[in-house]
Amino acid sequence: MSRIAVETRFDAQRSRILKAAASCFNQKGFSGTSLKDVADRLGLTDAALYYYVKNKEELVYQCYLRAAELGKEAMDRARTDGQSGLEQAQLYLRYHLEIMVGEQGPVAIMSEIPSLKRRHRNEVLEISRRHSAAFEAFLTTGITDGSIVDCNVRMTGNAVMGSINWVPKWYHGDRDMAKNIVTEFPVILTRGLGSDFGARSSSGDRASGGAPTAVPIEKL
Repeated sequence: MSRIAVETRFDAQRSRILKAAASCFNQKGFSGTSLKDVADRLGLTDAALYYYVKNKEELVYQCYLRAAELGKEAMDRARTDGQSGLEQAQLYLRYHLEIMVGEQGPVAIMSEIPSLKRRHRNEVLEISRRHSAAFEAFLTTGITDGSIVDCNVRMTGNAVMGSINWVPKWYHGDRDMAKNIVTEFPVILTRGLGSDFGARSSSGDRASGGAPTAVPIEKL
């Protein structure tokens, strides 16, 4: 068997392991999950799992690196595809949610960072900070280009990112729900950001019963 084929098989199995581990950690936390839980879910022996990770701490660390990598892919794609700050923010949300509830999911929610050893914890936190800053940059771009109303970028970013980052905790594979999450969450979470919404709110339209205008789904 060629080296490339061996590497492909290794990467595919590693991905299966990290997805299974993410599901276990999301459901039962670090302390409630054992390597045996992950191995049993995949039909592997404990010894087979140790071929890929040294211990449970390394496993959760690798899960977080995978989640960060997939999130960055969504961010980079949205930066390329979006024409305004608002569209970039909406596309990022859609792309990231597609990952979370699609074939590449589940991804691990970063709720067990204290369980990591210091070097891993610092690395994951730094990656998380860069990711948040990239989303905040979309908001700043939108304020500059007029597609997003003036807002507290840091607080807005925290609110939006916090909402989607918790999805893997409560989503458990229902395909109809997955479709609704992908199509509706980007609109719901950015509805108050659009400059058109800001104009309506300031003029009192919303108070009189007028509905805010959201970016059409087909544009996402």
